[in-house]
Amino acid sequence: MESIKKLHVSSYNQQAEARNALTLPEWKKRERQNFYEKLVKGQSLLELGAGPGHDSLFFKDNGIQTMSIDLSPEMIRLCKEKGLDAKVMSFEKLDFPDQSFDAIWALNCLLHVPKNEIRNVLSEIKRVLKPSGLFYMGVYGGQDSEGIWEEDTYEPKRFFSFYKDEQIQTILKEFFEIEYFQVLPVEAFGGNLSFQSIILRN
Repeated sequence: MESIKKLHVSSYNQQAEARNALTLPEWKKRERQNFYEKLVKGQSLLELGAGPGHDSLFFKDNGIQTMSIDLSPEMIRLCKEKGLDAKVMSFEKLDFPDQSFDAIWALNCLLHVPKNEIRNVLSEIKRVLKPSGLFYMGVYGGQDSEGIWEEDTYEPKRFFSFYKDEQIQTILKEFFEIEYFQVLPVEAFGGNLSFQSIILRN
């Protein structure tokens, strides 16, 4: 896990400014809006793998108290420039007390967790989420594989874990109640994968 984390820090640090300049696709905006509508203004939300903070800023601007974490110091710098509360932090050791957040948002970040570590990460997420709190998990999947993506344009190339629909649901049910599971056909990774949109309740 440590070697993979170092790889991703290097990769995302180099891509921070480019990702900050990206325009969010409409389907990702719909995912975000759908989750936001399930929240109540004034609630607290933790964003995992926040990148440059575009989603956290959306939630904050719409009345949600946000905390953004990412492994990349460059990404956290960009979050702070947007006026966000943000910390460099890893998924598997969340430096927050138990039951700290009403909601958790994780879009396309947990797919970097090796399969032998995913339960540890989910356990930490469950720990910091309040009882009955909501957890959005969006990942690419539809196939069973993990490893370095050799066609990656980022350097160093990133590590990805993908699950078939039934596999990821089986794991998630060990920790949460699945309120919503939908597969979206999106163009990614050469068109070989779909997007798994999941809303979970603690």
